[in-house]
Amino acid sequence: MPPDTVVLGETVPFRFRPVVPKPRTQDLGMFAFLKAARKNPITTWMRAHFEQPVVAADGVMGRITVVSDPALIRYLYVENAKNYRKDDLQRRILAPGLGNGLLSAEGEEWRNQRRTIAPIFSPRHVVSFAEPMNFAGARLARRLARRDGAHVEAANETTRVSLDVLERTIFTHGLKRDPDAVGRAISRFLEAIGPIDPLDVFNMPNFVPRIGRLRARPAGRFFEEVVDELVARRRALTAAGADAPHDLLTLLLTASDPETGNGLTDLEVKANIVTFIAAGHETTANALTWALYCLSQDDASRERLEAEADAAVGPDGHFALENLPFAKAVMEETMRLFPPVPFMSRQAIREDRIGRVKIPKNSTVMVAPWVLHRHKTLWDDPDAFIPERFLPENREKILRFAYLPFGAGPRVCIGQSFSLQEATIVLAHIAHAVRLDLAAGHPPVVPLHRVTLRPEGGLRMLVKRRH
Repeated sequence: MPPDTVVLGETVPFRFRPVVPKPRTQDLGMFAFLKAARKNPITTWMRAHFEQPVVAADGVMGRITVVSDPALIRYLYVENAKNYRKDDLQRRILAPGLGNGLLSAEGEEWRNQRRTIAPIFSPRHVVSFAEPMNFAGARLARRLARRDGAHVEAANETTRVSLDVLERTIFTHGLKRDPDAVGRAISRFLEAIGPIDPLDVFNMPNFVPRIGRLRARPAGRFFEEVVDELVARRRALTAAGADAPHDLLTLLLTASDPETGNGLTDLEVKANIVTFIAAGHETTANALTWALYCLSQDDASRERLEAEADAAVGPDGHFALENLPFAKAVMEETMRLFPPVPFMSRQAIREDRIGRVKIPKNSTVMVAPWVLHRHKTLWDDPDAFIPERFLPENREKILRFAYLPFGAGPRVCIGQSFSLQEATIVLAHIAHAVRLDLAAGHPPVVPLHRVTLRPEGGLRMLVKRRH
């Protein structure tokens, strides 16, 4: 029997620790680093990154400073954010597929889009989406309950439910495409653009073909067709004088910058729709998949979640977010261990100093939630799955800039409250309806970094109906 551990000042039973790549103790040479970074970037982190507040080194990608001190992260993302922009490597990887939407735009273009889109994700709007999220969660629960005794691919199920939510909130007239085809296209797209290409590392011109971009083209064209159809149908509806549904697509098409009064251009609308479909869907689906995996390995947490869901379900079969503190804590702890975006990097516009470390102009500064959320100086038992960390009575013990699943500062993820509400409600529906256990003989579940974090090879689970 493994020993107990001290967490949050109290002794608690041994908790589940997911299998993850061990930090390296020796530097990789240039070619070994490029090979490892292309295969799975989270395998390149050194032990020092998880133990020291700042690690600066020169390597194949130039000078990189990794910051894991919450006070210094605040300086980087809030106090001196104007000195740091999206680095060139991220833009070279993301922009060709996602366009110049919020995720990849820079400067005044990004500020205009952010001001214009921000009201769409106001607390009032996000709360109004709880009902369609409940409908999508209930639909998934019924589908799983019908598979009692059978095996399902959890990643496929979470993909379907996240696309269902998109169709009920962003595109209420539907995508007019097979949801499974859309899900496969998203996975193929991120799988293709995700591996770091040495040509991007060495800043080769864009006209030099990249294997990933070539592989991503079919999925990219598919997205273009889906988005063009969505926009054309909505514009035709409004042109005919019909009432447009109050969804995010309508809000995107009618939104205006509160400072200038200008709306988004067609290219900006389409780029942000692609971003919401690809990046927004993928992060929520993966977080749910990882939560189901962790719960399947932790009976105590799963039983507590089931009890909460059984007590919180309303007479209409729906859940209210405020009645699901443990479900929300499960999702937040899951995103600590498996952050939607494993690292975030910025490029220094001017020379700077972070703490005692000099930051040269044009060098890269990185904050890596994968590292930060497992840092030895910031967390008790950082490798263990302990949802209790995020219950209301414990939340104040977590330093503000020690937990960044959605980033921080001006570029914090605009859809964070939308995503967390969706994942929590859907998780409650699943827990109320079924138990999902890892399939017998399943190989070790290992995280693979492909823009987001996903279980390598998928997650096959056995369904057991509860009611």
